[in-house]
Parts: sequence; C-alpha cells; structure tokens
Amino acid sequence: MPRLRQIPRAEVSDPKVLALYDQLFGDRDPVSQPGTATGTRGDWWTVFANSPDVLLHAARGFGLYRDPARKLDPVLRELAQTRAGWARGSQFVYSQHCKSLRGLGVSEARIAAVAAWPVSDLFDRRERAVLAYADALVLDGGRVADGVFEALKAELDDEQILELTYITCLYEMHAVMSRALRLEFDDRPEPVVEVAAPEGFAARDFMDTGRSADAAALPAKDPESAG
Repeated sequence: MPRLRQIPRAEVSDPKVLALYDQLFGDRDPVSQPGTATGTRGDWWTVFANSPDVLLHAARGFGLYRDPARKLDPVLRELAQTRAGWARGSQFVYSQHCKSLRGLGVSEARIAAVAAWPVSDLFDRRERAVLAYADALVLDGGRVADGVFEALKAELDDEQILELTYITCLYEMHAVMSRALRLEFDDRPEPVVEVAAPEGFAARDFMDTGRSADAAALPAKDPESAG
C-alpha cells in the first residue's frame, strides 16, 4: 500500500480534482474500487490528491509535454522518459512509458532495447544522442559530457533540447516520488536485503585471525610438500 493516505471521492472538494477522478475512474471511488485503463491501481492520483494544488500542477505538466506546440519529436520524448524510469529504477514510470512508446508505433524490439541501448543497433544517431543525454541527466545528476552535448546539439535545436531536458527531469522526479511513496508498480519490497548465511554458520569477525575467511577455510599445507 502507498505510504501516504489516499483521498476517497467523497472527500474531494476541488471541482478540478473531481474532474480528474471522473476522467480516470468514472463514477467509482478509486480508493475502495481501484484500477485504471492502463492496469495501474490509480493510487498515484489518490495520494497526490492530499494536496489538490500539487496534483493539478502535475496534471498541467502532463498537458504541457503533450501539447501540439511542443517541438520535440514524441518518440524522442518517450525514449527519454522510458530510459529515465529504467535508470532511476521506477517500475511505474518505466512501464507506463513503454506503453506510450508502443502507442507511438515503436516496435517491441526497440522498446525492450531501451534497457541496454548502448549495445543495441536499433537506435539511430539522433536517438542515441537523446538516450545518452537522458542517462547523463538521471545517472550523472546532470553532469553532461561535452561530447554527449555536442552530439545532441548536432541533432536538435535549442528549443527541442530545453523541452527534452525539462520533460526528462520532470519524469525523474516522478520516478523518485513513486519509489519514495510506494505508489503504483513501485509498491514493492526493498530488493537489497541481507541474504541469510547457511544453517550452522557462526558469526565472527573475520579480521581477528589475521587471515581472510577463504584462507582460514583451507586445510593446512603439508610441511614436507612446502617449497
């Protein structure tokens, strides 16, 4: 379950938030009867509704990047968003934008290749520049190598690069928030946990003996065979 309370339909007083609920869930209460057309629970919306202003601001962001006034090719936009979700480890953002790529007619092979794009030959020069830039934004915190930016500038103009930067960073934020609040497909157990030792293992400080654990486990050498 999400880490924050979900807001049921009966508690929504803002008409714009109620309109979003209607659009996504019909006349259902999304807390007691969750589910959206894309297969998500819908709790991203019901948790964000804790602050109607934040929810509406986010929804305006979705409208902005889909606006016909955008100069950036939608496929490039979605490649970067999908890669941002994968790189930040958000199953929710990654999954949703795989669907968006599919809706734009991108092949299954190319969608699958986003996860390992540096070793794939399914992307052209422009797409590779966009994917490398997305990695620099997400994995390197915005520290973009000159060579990456030069490759991007050779393919896109300044307005397109600004749009790409804003939209990709917006979706990194959504990926981080979804993980932090355990929303949608990011409501999953912590993957990094201790793996239990074999039965009968006795805990010890391996540094006490002056030998490594591996060395301590080896049989002593026969003195006659030494040398």
